[in-house]
Amino acid sequence: MASSSIVKLNAASSSWIAGRQSFNQRPGSAGPLRSRRVSVIRAGSYTDELLKTAKSIASPGRGILAIDESNATCGKRLASIGLDNTETNRQAYRQLLLTTPGLGDYISGAILFEETLYQSTTDGKKFVDCLRDENIVPGIKVDKGLVPLPGSNNESWCQGLDGLASRSAEYYKQGARFAKWRTVVSIPCGPSALAVKEAAWGLARYAAISQDNGLVPIVEPEILLDGDHSIERTLEVAERVWSEVFYYLAENNVVFEGILLKPSMVTPGAEHKEKASPETIAKYTLTMLKRRVPPAVPGIMFLSGGQSEVEATLNLNAMNKSPNPWHVSFSYARALQNTVLKTWQGRPENLEAAQKSLLVRAKANSLAQLGKYSAEGESEEAKKGMFVKGYTY
Repeated sequence: MASSSIVKLNAASSSWIAGRQSFNQRPGSAGPLRSRRVSVIRAGSYTDELLKTAKSIASPGRGILAIDESNATCGKRLASIGLDNTETNRQAYRQLLLTTPGLGDYISGAILFEETLYQSTTDGKKFVDCLRDENIVPGIKVDKGLVPLPGSNNESWCQGLDGLASRSAEYYKQGARFAKWRTVVSIPCGPSALAVKEAAWGLARYAAISQDNGLVPIVEPEILLDGDHSIERTLEVAERVWSEVFYYLAENNVVFEGILLKPSMVTPGAEHKEKASPETIAKYTLTMLKRRVPPAVPGIMFLSGGQSEVEATLNLNAMNKSPNPWHVSFSYARALQNTVLKTWQGRPENLEAAQKSLLVRAKANSLAQLGKYSAEGESEEAKKGMFVKGYTY
């Protein structure tokens, strides 16, 4: 459905423009800043649908369940409970998750791996239909993974732009309505200007292609927890990365109202000697977002990045203690699935208990999205950290 009007970048977007300028010229440096042109966003054939989808996902008290692990990574999860990495076992585990009764009360979107998007339950019902019945929007991981970035400081870039338009069109036909593309930035590796620019440009091209094919793009430049750096250093890098990302999103005429973000929380490095409180993490993270993210963006769906289930929920709750210009929520994988997997153990008799444990975690994060979560009564298992150095999907 064509949009009835042309959406323009609003004046509130000036913060990211200023951020981009400050990145290109540090205070006190010589020479004028090169001029910046504020793009006009052209309405596309899917614009109205994109805005509706984004608004549905960014709905009060709900967030995203990320089950888009590659087959290899899913196999590692299954191996932890003694199961072989077969399509049948992957299907069984994802069926457990996607057929949980009442999941739609707390989950608004589910990111799927390509295999899962085309799979059905053992009874023959398509997984995308299971999600729709719960008012959950099906999504799809579209990137092709990280590879070494030549010329960088041992950094990575994300591949997958080749053929993305045709793949996205097929995913739309299959029922997907939003997409995910994950790239990473490493603080111990610099990050180099080359890696930051490559991450931002790749995300922007992916976002434009996704919108052109009816998929709401989740924009995810994950700033890895690896390192012993301070929270102040993470804030500095996050501001730099997000200013670059929004500059290139605008250059590619991406409709800001039709995207979702999946940022890392601003935390100290995993190996830093001092651990930050949820209140401190909320303060630094919201500072970064308010400086770099236009209010036109409907939803900020945080990744958990190796935090424990409880940590990720407490930090999200702290960010929702005061009003925000965007829907501040979650897009968790391990922080929703860890207890579920250990409860299930691959045994049919544990299915109901495992689904109940998923609802417990989903409800906890739903409350955190509303700023009403309490960690009282949480299990010791839910408090265990899940950070893995150099973690890959």
